[in-house]
Amino acid sequence: MSQGSPETIHHDLWQACVDRLAQEMPEQQFNTWIRPLSARVSDDLGRVTLLVGNRFKMDWIRTQYAARIAALLADLTESEVTIELALAPREAPSRTQPASASNPRDQVLAEAPEVAAPVPPGLADSRSRLNAALTFATLVEGSANRMARAAAMHVAGSPGHLYNPLFIYGGVGLGKTHLMHAIGNQLLTDKPNARILYIHAEQFVTDVVKSYQRKTFDEFKERYHSLDLLLIDDVQFFANKDRTQEEFFNAFEALLAKKSHIVMTSDTYPKGLADIHERLVSRFDSGLTVAIEPPELEMRVAILINKAEAEGASMPEDVAFFVAKNVRSNVRELEGALRKILAYSRFNHKDVSIQLARDALKDLLTIQNRQISVENIQKTVADFYKIKVADMYSKKRPASIARPRQIAMYLAKELTQKSLPEIGELFGGRDHTTVLHAVRKIAAERAQLAELNQQLHVLEQTLKG
Repeated sequence: MSQGSPETIHHDLWQACVDRLAQEMPEQQFNTWIRPLSARVSDDLGRVTLLVGNRFKMDWIRTQYAARIAALLADLTESEVTIELALAPREAPSRTQPASASNPRDQVLAEAPEVAAPVPPGLADSRSRLNAALTFATLVEGSANRMARAAAMHVAGSPGHLYNPLFIYGGVGLGKTHLMHAIGNQLLTDKPNARILYIHAEQFVTDVVKSYQRKTFDEFKERYHSLDLLLIDDVQFFANKDRTQEEFFNAFEALLAKKSHIVMTSDTYPKGLADIHERLVSRFDSGLTVAIEPPELEMRVAILINKAEAEGASMPEDVAFFVAKNVRSNVRELEGALRKILAYSRFNHKDVSIQLARDALKDLLTIQNRQISVENIQKTVADFYKIKVADMYSKKRPASIARPRQIAMYLAKELTQKSLPEIGELFGGRDHTTVLHAVRKIAAERAQLAELNQQLHVLEQTLKG
């Protein structure tokens, strides 16, 4: 690297490091954390300053990747390199205004949902609509939600500064709403006079409609534009509602301008949202986006034990493992299963045991076992990826067929009691090692690829009805 201008040498050094990282890291991980980085290299090549988009990413890169980057740079320069991290300068957001609807009132009436979202029970404050029971203390932490929980705690401790907006996405019943309430409750504890509002996206649509009907837009703006913290659930419900999206954009800009914080949830990541204006999507993606995954086995066990304790009951660990192995998709289903078991125990005056849990969940387990067969998985996956069911058993190996086949094998192992050899036999007589390879490959990629994880979650929900 001794030839060329200093600028070229500096660029080539960083590019060589990036190329090395691209070879050794999963693609999604690389695209999320490394690709967005830019670097400033000192004249003597002894110090490299990485420019990072926000403080959360800075902390994450410092703990997860800085040592490896330093080692690669040292290898490339054959001398020690010091890594520093700094915030990248931010560009001012564009202020392009949307085109007005030809008839705003007619349009906004068409946007009204049939039923407004219900207010959660156990409210701490009727003005904020927060559920006092949903706090950080009552949220079980695990690898599935650790990053989202850490970001949420940062927001609660320093609203208006770090990760604004915070966008949390994941499937149904994984704890997105719990995290939002936890942020609100923590801020309310620290600052009792803070103006906080938790609201479902459908209720926001309703409020927009009412403000047009009653010509009370000044009150609407006063309510939403004066908040210190806006927590808005399921923003995917804004799809195809142009007037609502315009009003939310205006509220969004007003809140950011006064350093108020916005936290949103969705069932998919920002760029995966359908029929949402591009400028809104870019705003959603301008702060920090984090995912909540389906809880792993150990986390499901901990959730069951904790929830049972909160109900004043005891959940033996072996029973918790039995339930956790059979109820996999989300926290809400776990809570439902727990309630059935505790009710069955009290009604029959019997202690909680595996047999009692089996009896209490008999209908659920019967439905699950009846509905989720390998054949059903093959048909559902084939329909989802638009291939023929026959391709599941064929020897064809193009990626458009091989990958859905591997996904179907993974789901068969996850959702049925079939052994690896049995699954292999149902996929055209394949060896059990082929099935094991597919299961491990998809499991590893699911942990890294947000899009694949989302697809698998949709397939699981479809199969479980």
